[in-house]
Amino acid sequence: MWENFAHWLHELFLEPSVVQTFIAICFCSGIGLFFGKLRIGKVSLGITFVFFTGIICSHFGLQCQQELLNFAQSAGLVMFVYALGIEVGPSFFPSLKKWGIRYNLYAVAMIVISLLMLVSYHFIFDISMPSLLGMMSGAVTNTPVLAAVQSTMIGNGLNDKLSLAEVASACAVTYPLGAVGVILAIMFLNKLKPIRLIKTEDPIKKPFIAEFEVINEELDGKSIYDIVLQSKIKFVISRVWRNGKLIMPYTKTILHKSDHLLVLLREEDLNSLETIFGKRDTQHDWNRNDIDWNALDVNMESKRIVITNSKLNGVKLGSLRLRSNYGINITRIDRAGIEILAYSGLHLQLGDRITVVGESGAVSQVAKLLGDTVNQLDKPHLISFFLGMLLGCVLGSIPLFIPGISSPIKLGLAGGPILLGILMGAYGHRFKVITFVPNSGIQILKQLGIVVYLAALGLSSGEHFIESIMQGDGMMWIVLGFTITIVPTVIVGIFCSKLMKMNFGETAGMLCGSMANPMALDYAQGISEAKHCSIAYASVYPVSMFLRIITAQVILMFFL
Repeated sequence: MWENFAHWLHELFLEPSVVQTFIAICFCSGIGLFFGKLRIGKVSLGITFVFFTGIICSHFGLQCQQELLNFAQSAGLVMFVYALGIEVGPSFFPSLKKWGIRYNLYAVAMIVISLLMLVSYHFIFDISMPSLLGMMSGAVTNTPVLAAVQSTMIGNGLNDKLSLAEVASACAVTYPLGAVGVILAIMFLNKLKPIRLIKTEDPIKKPFIAEFEVINEELDGKSIYDIVLQSKIKFVISRVWRNGKLIMPYTKTILHKSDHLLVLLREEDLNSLETIFGKRDTQHDWNRNDIDWNALDVNMESKRIVITNSKLNGVKLGSLRLRSNYGINITRIDRAGIEILAYSGLHLQLGDRITVVGESGAVSQVAKLLGDTVNQLDKPHLISFFLGMLLGCVLGSIPLFIPGISSPIKLGLAGGPILLGILMGAYGHRFKVITFVPNSGIQILKQLGIVVYLAALGLSSGEHFIESIMQGDGMMWIVLGFTITIVPTVIVGIFCSKLMKMNFGETAGMLCGSMANPMALDYAQGISEAKHCSIAYASVYPVSMFLRIITAQVILMFFL
């Protein structure tokens, strides 16, 4: 009996099979996540410990079905990068305006420096380019780069298990210091007395609220529609005070001299609108967070309504004619945590939160039209999610021919899905595609994808891990990888903070995003008072990941 029980245990946990491989992935994921929470000071490996748990299990003889591990890696990677693209898509293109472009230029400089160092190491130390790229993927804590490198190797005939394992080992040995190195660099930059109190402009602009008095005699007797039509500036008049009495404005509302207008606009258009209306009233600060709008508007109701009516996904705001049909005003729209200015040409998206002002009955009617059933947002729209991943894989498989390279390169399973995810998140609603996923759902999909990927990657590459360190080039990889982490981070960090006068929050967020290091971001947010830290991180993360994936494949094709 005990022999049968022992045989069953051995077969279940140690003999490669579908069930055994699934159990191994779950075991490495659970144990890795548990120990990843342990901190040494403010430093922890987080989900990266899943990778090392898989390596340890594989080193001590745990073998799984390789085909299933390869599938788990691919499926987890695609799920992670596509969910990431959907998450950052709504804020990605707005973040590129002005400051976002500046952030990404500095991130590109870091990538260029690391690639120059990589090529020089190839000639100086005679290390193979695949191993160097694996080392770099660990040094910049960007495991999708490792996946892209391995995919390119397989596509060009370098698909023997030992070569692929060597690249993964190079990533594994450099990853810990890669994660810690960015934190050390930020500590160093913090000692240089960086700028902290200078308020810089947000890369993602929120609507600005200002009060104007109509002094321009040319506007006396003109309707709001005529004024908006003549001006090329986008703005919304949300309230009109005439002789102390509040008037809810419509497109046909006639303005008169001495009317006071509450206007939502872009802050850079402030002077232009003052020229149009005549005078800005600065007695009240309408941008405070503690204003009780319901108390301000007697007989009026201000309510935030969530769009849950799927038929309105992608519909232009102006086509609903809410102001003329219901007598309400839309003062602002919150999309994925970003406040955007409401204008007639804006395409609505499922999950948008619209602030509506009007009489109670009218507001209730608008809420019924828009949906405002929050629990409906908890239902996942998986059709578009799976369709997006499918198209992302197809996009990643399209060969791209670059002059001077004999074989085409591909975006791969890391580049294709994240690019399509960004596009779907930003513009999917315009094509009536429901891309909304609750934030909790996005976080689960991202975590599940990256954890499964790291567990399967560790189980695939751990067999020769210790051997690579002790007998191969492991120690050299560690040292060179640490320089690739530290040198670009410190050089660009000093340049930004000292020469370009960026505040510490911006600089730290940009550095963490370009190195794909959320652990370092958590540390930077803890010591930085600036809110720009996370904004800068989100601005450069997708572009940096995309560029690292593409440049890694291009360099590998040159040196194969």
